[in-house]
Amino acid sequence: MKTVVITGATSGIGLSSALLLAREGYAVIGIGRSADHCRQAQEMIQAAAPAATVRYFTADLMQQNEVNRVAGEISACLEESGGGLHALINNAGCVRSWYTTTEEGYEQVFALNVLSCFLLTGRLLPFLLQAKGRVIMTGSGSHQGIKVCWNDVMLRKRYNPLTAYKQSKLCNMLFARGLNERFAPCGLHAYVVDPGLVNTDIGNKQTGGLVNFIWNWRKRHGVQPEIPARTYAFLCGQEPAPAGLYYHLCRENTYSRQVTSENAEQLFSLGERLCGIRLDQGEVQTA
Repeated sequence: MKTVVITGATSGIGLSSALLLAREGYAVIGIGRSADHCRQAQEMIQAAAPAATVRYFTADLMQQNEVNRVAGEISACLEESGGGLHALINNAGCVRSWYTTTEEGYEQVFALNVLSCFLLTGRLLPFLLQAKGRVIMTGSGSHQGIKVCWNDVMLRKRYNPLTAYKQSKLCNMLFARGLNERFAPCGLHAYVVDPGLVNTDIGNKQTGGLVNFIWNWRKRHGVQPEIPARTYAFLCGQEPAPAGLYYHLCRENTYSRQVTSENAEQLFSLGERLCGIRLDQGEVQTA
């Protein structure tokens, strides 16, 4: 049985993807921030798919000590089963109305949307390589029309919620490209899914004012999470692994010209420094 790990798996796209993949016969490991929500999600999936193998772990992925802890727990779980990791779906994400930092002092949108993906992928990389697996990022068409502010990626000097979110989605594209350039020869493939406008609560969680108001209006025009979930299942199920990078509605899509090897390399250098980890020649090393 192939195993899939999904972050942000207690609601929205993550929960819908977990349910769909469980129904398709994958062993699903979900990660959520709330223990109660994790329990409820697991019970819902087990009720809908009684034969499914489902397990949830609780972690606040904004905090790197939490990422390292849950990565250790999942690693132990994978070692017990004796199998590799078929897919890691880095879906957890957030929006913030104001400049807010994590325990490490990193801006929260960048910490969750970018650095948690980098660190969790790095920690689980040996299992992904063992299975010649896939890393799937939740992206957005909003990655278009922006550049990474390399001199101030946390946007400390001039914070703007939309800029922070758009930049984080461009970084997701760069991370996927960088993974492919490093590890495709080892059989690992990385993708970004553009779910489109989806009716979820991402813009309502720990936001306020204008961000909360705009998202309440926009999400009413979005599709249900079950629609983009099909693209994650498509990328998990295709054999051989699809060759593209950026997908929407199960089809390869065009993406920003900013998604270059040079920018991907710069993101990897930054991620390694901020996460204290090195991803080198298929091996994970503590920096």
